[in-house]
Amino acid sequence: MGRGMGARRPAGLEDERFWTALDTLIATSTITIDRPRGSTHPSFDDVRYPLFYGYLAGTSAMDGEGIDVWLGTRGARTVSGVVLTVDLAKRDCEMKVLIGCTPEEMAQICEFHRSGAQSAVLVPRTDAGDRS
Repeated sequence: MGRGMGARRPAGLEDERFWTALDTLIATSTITIDRPRGSTHPSFDDVRYPLFYGYLAGTSAMDGEGIDVWLGTRGARTVSGVVLTVDLAKRDCEMKVLIGCTPEEMAQICEFHRSGAQSAVLVPRTDAGDRS
């Protein structure tokens, strides 16, 4: 059978393929940090970035810009999870890739994206605790 109806893989295998694909994208991309930890948002002076925020150079996300990334304090270039956002003011959805983040940092980043017209959900990598 093809990849259509009835041709299913076990969820765990698909999940691992997703995380491995993100790991490969991170490993083969240059991370550009354009918002250092503690810096303010370009349009909102009261918004401060809790960690380093940037993008993967040479990639494209749904907004036409590079794929957004957050860098945690673990130092590893392994994906810890993703934050999925909906911004009603901008009328868009995005995925932010979390790299080398602790569980506390992932929660902090998710909360950062739950302000104003934004909503966000954290999707942690289930084996992220084993990757430091």
